[in-house]
Amino acid sequence: MVKRSLLIVLAFAQPLAAQESFAPDSVLRAIAGARIENKRTTGIVIAALERGKPPRIHFAGASGAPGVALDGNTVFEIGSITKTFTGALLADMVKSGEVRLDDPVARYLPKSVRVPSRNGKQITLVDLATQSSGLPRLPNNMRPATMANPYADYTVTQLYEFLSGYELTRDPGEKYEYSNVGVGLLGHVLALRAGKTYEALLRERILDPLGMSDTGIELSPSMKARMAQGFDALGNPTRLWDLPALSGAGALRSTANDMLKFLAANLDSASAPLGSILADARMPLRKAAGPGGMIGLGWHTADLFGTTVTWHNGGTGGFRTFIGMDEAHNRGVIVLTNSTISPDDIGFHLLEPRVQLAEARPQRPVFLQATSR
Repeated sequence: MVKRSLLIVLAFAQPLAAQESFAPDSVLRAIAGARIENKRTTGIVIAALERGKPPRIHFAGASGAPGVALDGNTVFEIGSITKTFTGALLADMVKSGEVRLDDPVARYLPKSVRVPSRNGKQITLVDLATQSSGLPRLPNNMRPATMANPYADYTVTQLYEFLSGYELTRDPGEKYEYSNVGVGLLGHVLALRAGKTYEALLRERILDPLGMSDTGIELSPSMKARMAQGFDALGNPTRLWDLPALSGAGALRSTANDMLKFLAANLDSASAPLGSILADARMPLRKAAGPGGMIGLGWHTADLFGTTVTWHNGGTGGFRTFIGMDEAHNRGVIVLTNSTISPDDIGFHLLEPRVQLAEARPQRPVFLQATSR
């Protein structure tokens, strides 16, 4: 959960002096090595980027998959970091005039679907993107055939049935409440509006323009050959997760090298072809969880000892990931792991070193927090 993640990290914070240099290689190596030594993950890849300087990648441990090297080209599930891509899609379609932020989501769904409303207020696209739709974390008609791949058998028909039968407990736009079904619905309606699948739309508008050929939902043969094995907090191997109806909430797989391209484009709002669109997606719009917490179109921002950090984390059944930026200093980090133990503290610490690293003791896994992160 986003709120819990940030508050846990700050619980270990002390008022230390912030380091002047950004993430020296010695620090990256030490942090990566410690995560393996403390058995918090099987493998970890940490990427650091300062605008105008070459990216740096450090890794430790193993991919967990026979014959698969662990490096910047290893493929990980990135979970809810997918939500930042869905936000970018929304920003792009707003700029092109295809949709408006305040459009009711019902406008883009079949007329047979009854989208819940309250006190005359309809759920809008911006409500979905800013986690303030009033929809719950998960649909109440989700009954997985197996918890090893819990979203795999949830269908669009079930999504429509959920919407038609759900009663909101608060007005849309009233309050932040993290919702996987909400952002999954957003990805679905954007795809409907464009007349494409979510993945095809994302590839056309975001992935291909940024040269992110190793990012996608369906694994290409090359990506499959470089896919890491995921593990739960006890070290047991897990299955990959599929989210056919809710792809926009957390279905993407990617590599550190590809995610560096996304990070670089976000750190340079003047960059072609998507810098201004990505900047629109990051712009804080509504209050969210955590100290100074705000949320834009998918991206969260937080005030950490006076440093504004823009971030999102992600997780599936066997992976936990983090992406974050300190835009004022033009720098950012990516952390990819193949374990269900959160690496969020690493990302926050590297961006604001007065946030301490978490204790060596592993955290207990939380049921179905995979794409809630």
